[in-house]
Amino acid sequence: MAKPLHGRGSAHNPKNRFRDTHLQYDVDEETGTLQKPKTQLLKDHTSGIISRNNSPDIGFDVSVNPYRGCEHGCVYCYARPTHEFLGMSAGLDFESKIVVKYDAPDLLRKELAKTSWKPQTLVMSGVTDPYQPIEKKLKITRGCIEVLAECFHPLVIITKNYLVTRDIDLLSKLAEKNAVRVVLSITSLDPSITETMEPRTSRPQKRLKAVRELTAAGIPVHVNIAPVIPGLTDDEIVPIMEAAAEAGATSVSLVNLRLPLGVKDLFIKWLEDHHPNRKEKVLNRVKSLKNGKLNRSEFGERFRVEGPYGEQLRQLLKIHAKRLGLQADRIPLRTKYFKRPENGQLNLF
Repeated sequence: MAKPLHGRGSAHNPKNRFRDTHLQYDVDEETGTLQKPKTQLLKDHTSGIISRNNSPDIGFDVSVNPYRGCEHGCVYCYARPTHEFLGMSAGLDFESKIVVKYDAPDLLRKELAKTSWKPQTLVMSGVTDPYQPIEKKLKITRGCIEVLAECFHPLVIITKNYLVTRDIDLLSKLAEKNAVRVVLSITSLDPSITETMEPRTSRPQKRLKAVRELTAAGIPVHVNIAPVIPGLTDDEIVPIMEAAAEAGATSVSLVNLRLPLGVKDLFIKWLEDHHPNRKEKVLNRVKSLKNGKLNRSEFGERFRVEGPYGEQLRQLLKIHAKRLGLQADRIPLRTKYFKRPENGQLNLF
């Protein structure tokens, strides 16, 4: 198997579980690595933009995902297998072939303008990061936020990119109505870990800078320590909480590593390439949280952890969140200021 590829989270392009054939990238004979793929943008022709969720494990019902696939390249990303539904691989395809919903702002405007739409907290996004690198150029996420800010529609943003600060002008408008919250994901404070595990994300100090700038602008920020890599980053939980509190975050949570479908093999390969001495420790600790398995996919079990180690993590979070004042209740975002946007069409009557 090929050596690690600088700037990409995956070192290979495994077979799509739904197909008999797949794209295999060439290996450079001199370096022993795969030839680095350039990011390709593919147009999404969807006619709808709001996704609905019926999983009891997820704390929101509706979301907007401007992009499918993610250039951040986080090797652990639970969304990687979604690319297989598009006929591609969960490996390098996921982080280099980005499906773009260019019409997302217009589609969102039309959806919110319908009399049948009932305002409720909308999440951007529940799958891939709305502020992945290509967003700097395309500004599709910003276009969606412009629509939401215009009609004071409640919004939660989940990201690990400093680029979110670009849109402080719009987010501040929503914050005035208590209609926005930003969730910043921080995995590790060690750049040497993040540069290979999540290679195209903002580095840890930039994410903390984003927390400072957002909170200074009156935008509430929740820090999610996600995912916790047992045996590798779990010793950073308290330092991350302390850094988040110092930066102005109001609350904190943690999510343990999930390894669904092909993500398991990609992550194991990453451990072998970058932390071979930690491999068995990490995998054994993951199993200790999942009843002897590397992953649980059943509703109600996907995010749940068990055993003495699981309880230790829960208590650690509880004790230090109280100590650091990171227990602010996440008050439901307000919907009462919502007003339907103009949909660009004239009434016939």
